[in-house]
Amino acid sequence: MTVSLPIAPEANALLNRSPLALLIAMLLDQQVPLERAFAAPADLARRLGHDPSAEELADHDPDKLVAVFGERPALHRFPKAMAARVQALCQVLVDRYDGDASRVWTEAATGLDLLKRVGELPGFGEQKAKIFVALLGKRLDVRPEGWREAAGPYGEESAHRSVADIVDEESLGLVRSYKQQLKAAAKKK
Repeated sequence: MTVSLPIAPEANALLNRSPLALLIAMLLDQQVPLERAFAAPADLARRLGHDPSAEELADHDPDKLVAVFGERPALHRFPKAMAARVQALCQVLVDRYDGDASRVWTEAATGLDLLKRVGELPGFGEQKAKIFVALLGKRLDVRPEGWREAAGPYGEESAHRSVADIVDEESLGLVRSYKQQLKAAAKKK
């Protein structure tokens, strides 16, 4: 299984070969279209001239990283804040996982352990952590015991709730429809 989103093939390829890129994409997936967030790591790599490592990004001059994020088109709607979050994420990866992003999930003993590890990363609240656990399980076969339960409703087999359920334009439409229904229901309250 692989991540196969309706984005450029090279962006999908990077998400599938680079655990760091996948974490960065998920981190950036807020207040921008999903396609922008998940294509951004490929744009970052292109701007830097190579696939960056966690060490490189953690040690990068903060102002220069903001400039890279802010180049048009910006990697995120809030380039300064997101460049700082990416640096904070990478620093945690360096400090706790020797810069190896995949260790966040490959060393998780259970689904709850995985959820805890992801939830401890900068920029990953409870909902985002559950979505990422579901993405790992559904798209990358990262399935420690109890992963579906840890992912909550995002782990359900036939759900269309998040990026974990997107494989093409049609499934993207189903996820967007679900999110619109949630927003409409929230407005009625």
